[in-house]
Amino acid sequence: MSLVQSWLRIRFWKRVAAGFVLGALVGWLVGPQAAEWFGPLGTLYVTLIKMIAVPLVFFAVLHSVSSLHGVKDVAALGSRTFLWFAATATLAVLVGLLVAHVTQPGLGVQGLTAPVDWKPREVPEPVKVLLDIVPANPFKALSEGKILQVIFFAGLLGLALVKIGEKSARLRALANEANDGMIQVTRFVLEVTPIGTFGLIAALVGSYGFEKLLPLAAFVGALYLACVLQIVFVYGGLLLSHGLNPWKFFRAAFPAMQVAFTSSSSFAAMPIALRSVVRNLGVKEEYAAFAVPLGASIKMDGCGAIYPAISSVFVAQYFHIDLQPAQYLIILLASVLGSFGTAGVPGTATVMVTLVLSSAGLPLEGIGYLVAIDRILDMMRTMTNVTGQMVVPVLVARERGILDMSIYNRASSELVAEPDAL
Repeated sequence: MSLVQSWLRIRFWKRVAAGFVLGALVGWLVGPQAAEWFGPLGTLYVTLIKMIAVPLVFFAVLHSVSSLHGVKDVAALGSRTFLWFAATATLAVLVGLLVAHVTQPGLGVQGLTAPVDWKPREVPEPVKVLLDIVPANPFKALSEGKILQVIFFAGLLGLALVKIGEKSARLRALANEANDGMIQVTRFVLEVTPIGTFGLIAALVGSYGFEKLLPLAAFVGALYLACVLQIVFVYGGLLLSHGLNPWKFFRAAFPAMQVAFTSSSSFAAMPIALRSVVRNLGVKEEYAAFAVPLGASIKMDGCGAIYPAISSVFVAQYFHIDLQPAQYLIILLASVLGSFGTAGVPGTATVMVTLVLSSAGLPLEGIGYLVAIDRILDMMRTMTNVTGQMVVPVLVARERGILDMSIYNRASSELVAEPDAL
């Protein structure tokens, strides 16, 4: 048996975990030079993921929408998906506020300085965000990786194929074959995940020193604690309330959660999340192909709910401002509604904090203090985002009777093809 075959026979999550541990060890031993030596491995992996994300979403949505006759109650699926997006975001904000109130991360912090090049982010107008969903040039949207515009155009084209009927049979078959082709390409790229994880973590650990973390250790701890509570108790509790075993869900979702934590990118984890939801959790592919990419754009429980909530309390405590009940309500509403309003905007977490602090009348300067540790924060925020993006389709599929319980109950952490096939 060759070395490659032996490596591929190790479970996927174990290979990723090995890459993570080795990367952390090497980054710690090598120091700042690790970013220069091993960073390109992580950059290459993220580039590969970006390469497949847009065509995968386009053909998956086109195939799923053009096959709408295979899905029951399309309108009900869409409305329930948005309802659960909002409900879980609300719970995430409450968790963030509760943890911040208990841990008080802003008390006792002194002498923080913002980076000299930091400038407050401009929050886009809601009308502009809505108008940006419609692409003026679909091919430009594809080339620039604007996922919401890609979803809109692919969905519109899919509806047109349904309307045409049998005359579009060959084009629908082609979309199906292209979708299968992109799934196979995804399998190939997934095999690079352990190497990419090694490079990303080695560069991160080598670049960050303890001196950057110590002044804001309480804030980092509060954010990580809130995210763990959201994942384990909120998501786990919702799964239990639907008669689903949370352990099986987390086992099946673990590969996507790993990649989300390592890459700090919902879009980088999206192909793996989509494959996990369909292959390991039993959600009908036609629905998952719509819900998971949409969630990657607007479902941000970590970046858009927990982080702004804790940041607001931190800033208020740092500047010795007593938050009033009305301000807490504003933080809640701005976080939940803002996550939908800033969909597809680069730097969502920073934009969301800017929006929430502005709405609550808190100093924007406080954001600059958190920029130095943003990469550390973003890892846990993104893992929470992606977990929520997988939970909601499972809940909706369970409610609408399109969840294959036989697949869910034998949940596996494997995502890629058998080694012999590769």
